[in-house]
Amino acid sequence: MTEEEIGKENATITKAYKELLKVSYTTLTSDDKKLIRKAFEVALDGHKNQRRKSGEAYIFHPIAVAKIVAQEIGLDATSIAAALLHDVVEDSPDYEIVDIEKQFGKTVATIVDGLTKISSLSKEKDMNVSLQAENFRKMLLTLNDDVRVIIIKIADRLHNMQTMDSMRSDKQEKIASETLYIYAPLAHRIGLYNIKTKLEDLSLKYTEPDVYNDILHKIKESKEEQDLYIAQFSEVIKNSLDKENLAYTIKGRPKSIFSIRKKMLKQGVSFDEVYDKFAIRIIYESDPSTEKFLAWKIYSIVTDHFRPNPIRLRDWISSPKSTGYEALHITVMGPKGRWVEVQIRSERMNEIAEKGYAAHYKYKQESEKEDNLEDWINKLQEALENPETNAVDFVEQFKLNLYSKEIFVFTPAGELKSLPKGATSLDFAFNIHTEVGMKTRGAKVNGKLVPLNHVLQSGDQVDILTSEMAKPNANWLDYATTARARSKIKSALKEDKKRIGEEGKEILRRKLKQLKINLNEASINELVSFFKLKTSLDLFYRVGIGTIDNNMLKDYASSRSNALMSFIKSKISKKTPIKKEEIEKDEVTTNYDSLVFGKEEEKLDYKLASCCNPIPGDDVFGFLTVSEGIKVHKKNCPNALSLQSNYAYRIMLAKWVDSSQQEFLAQIVITGIDHIGLVNDITKIISENMHVNMKSISFESDGGVFSGKINLVVKNNTLLKKLLDKLKKINGIDKVTRL
Repeated sequence: MTEEEIGKENATITKAYKELLKVSYTTLTSDDKKLIRKAFEVALDGHKNQRRKSGEAYIFHPIAVAKIVAQEIGLDATSIAAALLHDVVEDSPDYEIVDIEKQFGKTVATIVDGLTKISSLSKEKDMNVSLQAENFRKMLLTLNDDVRVIIIKIADRLHNMQTMDSMRSDKQEKIASETLYIYAPLAHRIGLYNIKTKLEDLSLKYTEPDVYNDILHKIKESKEEQDLYIAQFSEVIKNSLDKENLAYTIKGRPKSIFSIRKKMLKQGVSFDEVYDKFAIRIIYESDPSTEKFLAWKIYSIVTDHFRPNPIRLRDWISSPKSTGYEALHITVMGPKGRWVEVQIRSERMNEIAEKGYAAHYKYKQESEKEDNLEDWINKLQEALENPETNAVDFVEQFKLNLYSKEIFVFTPAGELKSLPKGATSLDFAFNIHTEVGMKTRGAKVNGKLVPLNHVLQSGDQVDILTSEMAKPNANWLDYATTARARSKIKSALKEDKKRIGEEGKEILRRKLKQLKINLNEASINELVSFFKLKTSLDLFYRVGIGTIDNNMLKDYASSRSNALMSFIKSKISKKTPIKKEEIEKDEVTTNYDSLVFGKEEEKLDYKLASCCNPIPGDDVFGFLTVSEGIKVHKKNCPNALSLQSNYAYRIMLAKWVDSSQQEFLAQIVITGIDHIGLVNDITKIISENMHVNMKSISFESDGGVFSGKINLVVKNNTLLKKLLDKLKKINGIDKVTRL
């Protein structure tokens, strides 16, 4: 770089730093500014020789992260300083945690140390261990050190997502998948709704760019119409609100691109058919003493003018969400006969919704009890305290409660308890105390005896019946839904399994001795493989409970003596030609291979995943499993996000190259208004398509509405799409979707 370019860059860095001080949500004292200035100088020195992939000086990244922390999340000077320093220890050999502690104190050092630990994971790859899940696990466990570690990490991820354009597309997709899988739900759970929305939209931009751009374009096109609708709605209630001398603002909140896409997929509708593409928000000024009263007064005014949907009232003022969110949500029939969601919030409620953690503390009184976020973190630590849990299971357990909606139930003494929607009476038992959960033998809901898998509803009063003789069994995992309950049950079952496994090992040793086989590492591995198990503990446990008996062990012994014959047979069987009928099975053999993998476009053996049933033309990827080779999934498979996030290093590029010799099974569902000759119209169109064969068809009609399922054999996705388009044009057909 020339001196002139260096001078320009330095001026831009100084400008970015000054802007950081201006936009802070909290008022900065002179000591705060000195702390931030010192952190900026250390970060500048620590990153002096670094540049990002885009070519710009690396220091712009920590400044941008600190700006998100200061402005959008609204944290204090300590957090802003930690955000500026978040990469220094990892990236610079000149600084260690002890240096940070000497210069900035213990709190800043703890946060920076937490952020450094998250990033410094070993890069070794093991097919059986998800390093990404281990990384997530380490990150989630730092919640107990200081929640600001996670909040700054979320800000760091947001800036990385905003500056991904210069990365390779596969790297973009991996980071976007991780973001959707863990960071967006985390932001949601901590109450950072604005950041959650940005993370989701940016993730969609890289995972499904065409879909993202299409919805973005349509939102821009409909903005004028949306603004006009909000003006019409406001006009109707404005006079009534003014008569009550209320200070308020009314504004529209467009639904995020990601949530519109989610609704389109869930309901099987087009963009134009999503009716609630925006919400109307009424924000009012009030004193703490009148805040609740005014919310219901505004509710009354709105419902005087517009008919409310009685089942769509959400009162988060009387019972706030565990994130601290408070508001009244009502859905009313607005102008032009359209349902519209109205959110009623005070300025305080709105700040907490926008800023979450920071605003919550701004309004919190010293005398108040422990806040919801800290309470949630403590519960979470209890639920995930088992260090032996598999990393992927750990993350999945954690995610169970991240996005869940809440219900409120009562103890027999009338104490209010919050549980995720879908929670059972067994979840409630573990929510009270682990010991209560472990000794549960039954439950009463509203005075009536119910099973342990009974799903609770808001307002239920639950009484848990215990017994010293009761203990968890494997069925309990089907009854429990919360991370806490499942974790405790798994731990108890694991201990039980270990005890039985130790007894089983001794039994196995004796039985093998009778068959003149020594129990050693080699024979254990052979037995695990022979019985198609995963671990030696599985083997010992099955022997302990008697599911592997003497006859089965004799079969194993005889297989050892015929090992050579078995080897020859297996070689012969591999060369056996495949019959054409077998193509309808889940796996596609090499004789009918039409997929290529990796940049070199190699032809490899693979199986089609049964969870999403991809067919030629679908966007797909390969996943290298531990025991079943490559499995091919659709990019929008329900399991894709988890696989791409936890096992990114086992994902393979895959694409269809030639499907002319192969046929695939596809199922379509048709709904519409029934009339004479409709089935004939449908079957006629299918039979006219030369490259589509109908395997089976079933229709039901009820009250003039019909629904039908058709199984088809098609050569590729293009032919299927053309057929679906033709079927949609039939008179009376409402929807045609592929399962």
